[in-house]
Order: sequence, then structure tokens, then C-alpha cells
Amino acid sequence: MATKKTKSIAIDIGIPEDQRKKIAAGLSALLADSYTLYLMTHNFHWNVTGPQFNSLHTMFMDQYTEQWNALDIIAERIRALGFPAPGTYKEFVKLASIKEVEGVPKATDMVRHLVAAQEATARTARKLFDLVDEANDQPTADVLTQRIDVHEKTAWMLRSLLEE
Repeated sequence: MATKKTKSIAIDIGIPEDQRKKIAAGLSALLADSYTLYLMTHNFHWNVTGPQFNSLHTMFMDQYTEQWNALDIIAERIRALGFPAPGTYKEFVKLASIKEVEGVPKATDMVRHLVAAQEATARTARKLFDLVDEANDQPTADVLTQRIDVHEKTAWMLRSLLEE
């Protein structure tokens, strides 16, 4: 059976393709960090133990639910820019700045890992601002601003659990 070739329709949203490609690459790294953070948080939700079990279990659930919903927003922005969103573990491992946590850490160490991962995800988002500003890409800037706000606030709340 012959494969039918389809011609893609040109994208003319006021951002040249080379800029859209660079922004999509940055958003792909943000998606990889976000997915890795989501998976880490969900894992810790399942496996947390100790005196803070109930509060951490509930907090982690709220965090991974928020993170899960953000994944679509980031991936759909990549698609709106005209590029495929990464969607495999192999791609995420290659693109993410966050490394997986092996084993089951103690509750306090889970919190420390999550602080570092939240901060790393905020840094990944922040790195894109110059490129996004140069391209006059307000929708991506809006996504980045929202994500940075969530990650910085969540990191602060987690850090407060580590204070004595």
C-alpha cells in the first residue's frame, strides 16, 4: 500500500519558525522537568511513611495533581508552535535537568528532593524568558509566569517543613 504524503499547512502566527523551534525546544525541557517532578511527587505520595504521613500524603497529592494538569498546558503550547511534544520516558530522561530518585527516601529527604526539583523546574522555565520576549510570544510568557509562580511557591512551602 502506498503511503500518502500530507503537506503541512504553514504556520503564520507572527513568530518566525526558527524562533518557534527554539521556544519549543525550551518548552520540551520544561515538559521533561515537569513530568519528572510529577512522577517523583506521585511516587513519594505512594511511599511516604512516618509521623508526618497524613499531611505529606495529602500535600503530595495536591502537588502531583496540579503538576499533572500543567503537563497538558505545556505540551499543547509546544503543539501550537508547530512542533511535536516529547512524550516518552527516553525523551524525558534526555531532556530533564532533574534526576530520578532511587529507592524510597525518608519523609524529610523526600521533601528535600522535591524542593530541589521544584526549584530546578522554575529555573528551566525562567531560562526561556529572553527568547520568548525577543519573539514577542506572550502566550508562552504567560505559561512560564504561571509555572514559575507555582514552582517557587511550592518550593517555599516545602522548605518551610524543613525549618526547625
